[in-house]
Amino acid sequence: MNRRFRTLNRLSMRQPERKPLKEAAGMLLGLTVLVALSTLAQSAHAQQPQPWTQIPVPPLHPFHPQQPKRIELKNGLVIMLQEDHELPFINGFIEMRGGSRDEPANKAGLIDLYSDAWRTSGTASKNGDELDDLLEAKAAKVETGGDTDSTSLSWSCLTKDEDLVFGIAVDLLEHPAFKEDKLMLAKQQAAAGIVRRNDDASAIAGREAAKLVYGANSPYTREPELATIKAVTLDDLKQWHDKTIVPNNMIIGVEGDFDAAQMEKTLRAAFENLPRGTPWPKPSGEFPGPKPGVYIVDKTDVNQSNVNILGIGTLRSNPDYFALSVMNEIFSGGFGSRLFQDVRTKQGLAYSVGGGYGSSYDHPGMFKVGAGTKSASTIKATQAMVAEIGDLKTKPFTEEELKRAKDQVLNSFIFNYDTKEKVLAAAARLEFYGYPADFLERYRDGVEHVTTADLERVAKKYIDTSKLAVLIVGNQQEFGAPLTELGMGAPHAVDITIPGAPQQSQGGNEGEQ
Repeated sequence: MNRRFRTLNRLSMRQPERKPLKEAAGMLLGLTVLVALSTLAQSAHAQQPQPWTQIPVPPLHPFHPQQPKRIELKNGLVIMLQEDHELPFINGFIEMRGGSRDEPANKAGLIDLYSDAWRTSGTASKNGDELDDLLEAKAAKVETGGDTDSTSLSWSCLTKDEDLVFGIAVDLLEHPAFKEDKLMLAKQQAAAGIVRRNDDASAIAGREAAKLVYGANSPYTREPELATIKAVTLDDLKQWHDKTIVPNNMIIGVEGDFDAAQMEKTLRAAFENLPRGTPWPKPSGEFPGPKPGVYIVDKTDVNQSNVNILGIGTLRSNPDYFALSVMNEIFSGGFGSRLFQDVRTKQGLAYSVGGGYGSSYDHPGMFKVGAGTKSASTIKATQAMVAEIGDLKTKPFTEEELKRAKDQVLNSFIFNYDTKEKVLAAAARLEFYGYPADFLERYRDGVEHVTTADLERVAKKYIDTSKLAVLIVGNQQEFGAPLTELGMGAPHAVDITIPGAPQQSQGGNEGEQ
């Protein structure tokens, strides 16, 4: 017998009485472990979180944003002040009524040229380049801009530099230079943009969609042309400035690290003695919507299509605006929306899809549903979107859809106004368009009270596929089927020729429809 086995034999002979004790101790230890594991398992089961669908969602807090202080001077100028001492910055803006929709048709582009040359020309005391150097040294900004219905002057600076920077802004407002060389530079830049405007298919789609809805000659869709910007003169800029820079045509907003009483005093000193001018006329016009049919921009240098289905929208003052907002969320509000789930997820016909019943503050918005898709799936994607639009009238809205849409609208809504700067901008916008100051609170309350019956009512009232137009920007040869398969008659070719510009080759589509 080898040594190892002899040693084991001796040990077993010397301690035979300890084996039962070891077995008993092992059994006791095992029972203890089992009891402990059982207790832990029961505790873990008791503490296991509930399914997410059963987690209670607390109601949203009341929405009452801190409104800016509103001051109206005797000359009609409105001032809105919003103190915010979190950071040592001050941001201000002056909005003037009157924009590109108000410029003469034969001088389309005037507002863009005006807003560029206004800032770059500088003032009677400091030219634009000198202002650039001075402001850059202070990490400050003074900018001018133009929009469809307004022009603007804004500034931003450290609190300690407010007097200097605000002084520059006032000087630019009251004593603009408007220099010929800066106007010529703005014209050159505008001309470069005009001759290249057909390069991007999505830009073409957006531009031509607006023309179909509002009309090619509408003030809302006028395009600057080489001839119209050439016609703009320095006198035009000066006359526009004199016409719009009147106190009863202006709203001033300031937000940041300042004392409201002192800021009011400063603004009064700068603007209270300005004479009242002619009130800006309210917009008017007819908005019949697009002529139904299929419209094609045959852009042969692309392998995908931009598809837009178009109609006329509504105003935000419409009492049905709240129900339409919820309907939009159900229809195309995100990954779980009807449109996205059908066209993109189930059928795989588009890499981007969205849209809805649009609204604007003082004129109807657009009903617009769009998608980006491969050339070969253009017809099917269009048919799928039209079908989803039609289903808004026939497919019942569920309580689950309503609840989810309300949650999404209301929970995202608050983030549009989660800073004092955003609240000020919203308040100024409501003031600009003549909406009540509590419109934001009304919006939340209106959305909360929308029912499925409201959704069905507005869908039947506003959705009519027979009044829609389809605009496609893409390579028609690669569609794989004629556009007549959409059942809307023969397609209409859209002319996107740029008057006066050198004719491009076939991908740009100038004059080749």
